[in-house]
Amino acid sequence: MTVTSFKKEFGLNVARYRKEAGLTQEQLAERCGVVLQTIGHIERGKHGPRFDLLEKLCEVLEVHPKQLFDF
Repeated sequence: MTVTSFKKEFGLNVARYRKEAGLTQEQLAERCGVVLQTIGHIERGKHGPRFDLLEKLCEVLEVHPKQLFDF
């Protein structure tokens, strides 16, 4: 698996859990303390999150970090 495909798969998981939680990208960004563009970049696989943001994503989405990396 390449780094690019790894980030894309991770982003797809973030988007899936966000939608399951009934949140928009904007709501997730607000609850995580980041700008909307950051969530968009993560979900599209353009960038991966820093560890502190990963922790916040898991908290807001109510998932274990492993779930976001399960692909």
